[in-house]
Amino acid sequence: MPKAERKAQMLDVAEVVFAEQGYLATSMDEIAERVGVSKPMLYEYFGSKEGLLIGCIQRARTELRTKTETAIVGAEGPEDLLRRGLLAFFEFIVDHSRSWALLRQEAAISVPSAEEEIEGIRTQQTALISAVIAGFSPSLEPLEAEAFAEIVVGSCERLALWCERRPEVGPTLATDYVMTVVWQGVASRLTA
Repeated sequence: MPKAERKAQMLDVAEVVFAEQGYLATSMDEIAERVGVSKPMLYEYFGSKEGLLIGCIQRARTELRTKTETAIVGAEGPEDLLRRGLLAFFEFIVDHSRSWALLRQEAAISVPSAEEEIEGIRTQQTALISAVIAGFSPSLEPLEAEAFAEIVVGSCERLALWCERRPEVGPTLATDYVMTVVWQGVASRLTA
């Protein structure tokens, strides 16, 4: 198997095991067994269990960024752009439930580098949203654009947790809820 495919397979299995059992309860032995490789091979690819966890988080980060950027292409104005970006996030949560389970277990992860990676995802999304908002309103102070972006990221994260307990709320309805609360405030600050 080519190295890239083997690495993706290892990440797939690790993501499942980390999501099922949590980081601390997961063993490299179990991941190696499920992948069908030796434990030394896991270490060769990732260096440590922490390295494997970081690999899973980095892959989720890349996938979320790609999904968001793809979704906003062709948006017709700031409201459509925000709606498309929000929908992409909530669809990511549904389509990548194992990644989301891993990311939301942040409180249980006692690995500082993993916590930094998870915060890096928030920072990535905040930077993207902030840049988009600022692009629609060049007169908007960068600090205010960043604050709006932080509000969007925080509210989406909390709503996604709530949606797990409410499976009847799918990505579209979750997006509608956030738009109802957030859009009016953002729209009032954008210049034509």
